[in-house]
Amino acid sequence: MKDQSQVTGAHGTPKEVFATFLKLGLTSFGGPIVHLGYFRDEVVTRRGWLGDSAYADLVALCQFLPGPASSQVGFALGMMRAGWLGALAAFTAFTLPSALMLVVFATMATGISGPVGVGVLHGLKIVAVAIVAQAVWGMAKTLCPDKERAAIAVGAVAVLAFAPGAFGMVGAILLGAMAGLVLRRGTGAPVGGHISVPVPRGVAVAALIAFFGLLALLPVVADRSQTLAVIDSFYRAGSLVFGGGHVVLPLLQAEVVLPGWITPDEFLAGYGAAQAVPGPLFTFAAYLGAMLEPGPNGLIGATLALLAVFLPGFLVLIAILPFWDRFRSMATAQSLMQGANAAVVGILGAALYSPVFTSAVGDLRDLTLALICFVLLVAWKLPPWLVVIVSALGGAGLAFMA
Repeated sequence: MKDQSQVTGAHGTPKEVFATFLKLGLTSFGGPIVHLGYFRDEVVTRRGWLGDSAYADLVALCQFLPGPASSQVGFALGMMRAGWLGALAAFTAFTLPSALMLVVFATMATGISGPVGVGVLHGLKIVAVAIVAQAVWGMAKTLCPDKERAAIAVGAVAVLAFAPGAFGMVGAILLGAMAGLVLRRGTGAPVGGHISVPVPRGVAVAALIAFFGLLALLPVVADRSQTLAVIDSFYRAGSLVFGGGHVVLPLLQAEVVLPGWITPDEFLAGYGAAQAVPGPLFTFAAYLGAMLEPGPNGLIGATLALLAVFLPGFLVLIAILPFWDRFRSMATAQSLMQGANAAVVGILGAALYSPVFTSAVGDLRDLTLALICFVLLVAWKLPPWLVVIVSALGGAGLAFMA
């Protein structure tokens, strides 16, 4: 197969891209790392849109940046195949199935009652404990393998202990990046390779200005309407996701639970349900947008939340593409990101305790079910959607035993 490692123009159609990513959006279970495997099989092995080296470079880029890595890879693949319309087609097709499923769940969840229904929702809260614990465990092994980064992670927990909420998380990430620069100076290994995607430098600069401009402007205008406040909250959460999709959990919790827009029980039930659908974990935002009180909610709220949480990741991707080769060769950049990623592990670890554990586990029976789910995920390697079903049934069983 020809290795198209330097793709410089579009070679397909948006319709082709949409069909390809709709299939992926309907079948890609298992989280961002698994999604990247599905992508490689579909676009590299089966279709030959690009070669392995170009795909590996693209994955490295998107895992380096803030935002939903698998969706960013899909967005870039669509652009490489069919230009800007291809990028939009890839995003829409990959995201729409899971978003619609979660909006339907949000509609149903408001009417669930009785011991079975309440037990199922409780089971969805409990499985969130196991899934987040698995994410913390895996990320800690990968992102905190030495004493310096382990210390940064614990420092992030300490920051949140005294400054909970979105601003505390921003501070923890910034302090982590600075600590990485000091403690990991010169140890960041430069990444080789080459990516060529048709993004003019002027467009990239405009995207970077838009990214930071919205991040600064939205909080200023957020008090003018509830709609702007919702956009601001979800945009800020999407701007700070480093290290994996699960990191969006504490960020969104700070933005929608602390102000009282979503109850902790509704939040964790939706997060559990998000594990049972294919596609990107970021579509959890569609569930939250549909459930918001006060509005906008329903389909309008879901759409606003979904677009706002994905937008920053795509803006920063567009902004960095023309400059990526030079930027990632800098050891300083690698050290900064190592520190930021270690801080993210601490942030997710803090979220594992509160709100996930404290809201879901009320007694030893709840803890037992959570441990069973954790073992099924980590030791038995069962897919998350199957463990979600096990926990939902377990929650219903515990409701009957109460």
